[in-house]
Amino acid sequence: MRVRPTAPILPPSNIQGSALMVVIAIMAFLACLTLGAVSMVRATASSWQSQISREITIQIKPDDGLDMDAALKKARDVALTFVGTRDGTIMDDQATARLLEPWLGSGLNLDDLPVPRLVIITIDEQNPPDFAAMRDLLKTEVPQAFLDDHRTWVDRLVSMARTTVFIGTGVLVLVFTAMILTVIFATRGALSGNRHIVEVLHFVGAESGFVAKEFQKHFLKISIKGSAAGGALAAALFAVANLWQSNSRATPESDQANALFGSFTIGFTGYLGIFATMVVIALLTTLTARLTVMRTIDEIDLIRSDPARSDGVPAS
Repeated sequence: MRVRPTAPILPPSNIQGSALMVVIAIMAFLACLTLGAVSMVRATASSWQSQISREITIQIKPDDGLDMDAALKKARDVALTFVGTRDGTIMDDQATARLLEPWLGSGLNLDDLPVPRLVIITIDEQNPPDFAAMRDLLKTEVPQAFLDDHRTWVDRLVSMARTTVFIGTGVLVLVFTAMILTVIFATRGALSGNRHIVEVLHFVGAESGFVAKEFQKHFLKISIKGSAAGGALAAALFAVANLWQSNSRATPESDQANALFGSFTIGFTGYLGIFATMVVIALLTTLTARLTVMRTIDEIDLIRSDPARSDGVPAS
C-alpha cells in the first residue's frame, strides 16, 4: 500500500503570508535599527564621559600685575600635589589661539585681549582627587584660578544617554505592539479563510493543541524569514555606514556625520542585540499566533454549545 502524502492545513505561501512576512521584516528592521542606534549613542556618550572624566581644567583669569606664566606653573604644581592626579599640561599661547580661532579668526594676539589661560590636569578615573580641597587650596594660592571638574558636562551626558535609552525602549515597545496586533489580525484572517478546515478537524476529534501547532509552525516560518530579512538589512546598513566612515575620514561629510551621530560602530554587543531582537520577534509572533488560534477554537466550541451566540444573540 502506498501512503498518500498529507498536505499541510495551511498553504505554504499565499498573499496573506507574503504580506505578513513583509510587515514583520519592516518591523524587525525598525526594531533592530532602533536598538543599534541606541547602542551607538550609548557607546558615544560613554566615550565622551570617559574622556571628560579623565581631565580637569584650571582656568586662570588675567589680572593687573599678575605674572601669568608663574601663576600657571604654580597652579599646576598645587594640583599635582594631590593624590589621584597624574600629569599637568599648560596650554601655551599658540594652543589657546587655536582654540579661539573658529570664533576670533587667525593671527590673534592674546596680549591685546583678556583671555583666560588653561592648565589641563590628567586624573585617575578610579581614584580621583579631592576636588573640593583642591579648589580651596587653589583659591588660596592663586586667587585668579578657577577649577572646573566638568561635572556639569558629565551629568548632561548621563542624562542624554538615559533619555536616549528611554526613547529607544519606547520605540521598541511600539514596534513590538504593532507587530503583535498585525499577527493577531493575520492569524484571524487565516482562520476565517480556513475555518471550515479547523471545524472539520475539530469535529472529527483533532485536539486544539494539534491545530494550534500547525498554525504555530506556519507563522513561525513566516516570522523567521521576515525577522531574518529585517535584521540582516539593519546589520548591513550599520556595516556599510561604518565602512563608509572608515574610508572617508577627514572629509567634511564624515566629520559632520561623526559630530552629529558619533561613530557608526555598534560592536559585537550591538550585532548580538540585533540577533536577539530577531529571535524575540520570531518567538513573539509564534506565541501570539498560538494564543490567537486557541482562543478562536474556544469560540468555535462556545458557538457549537450555544448556536445563539453565533449571531451575537445572548443565550436565553
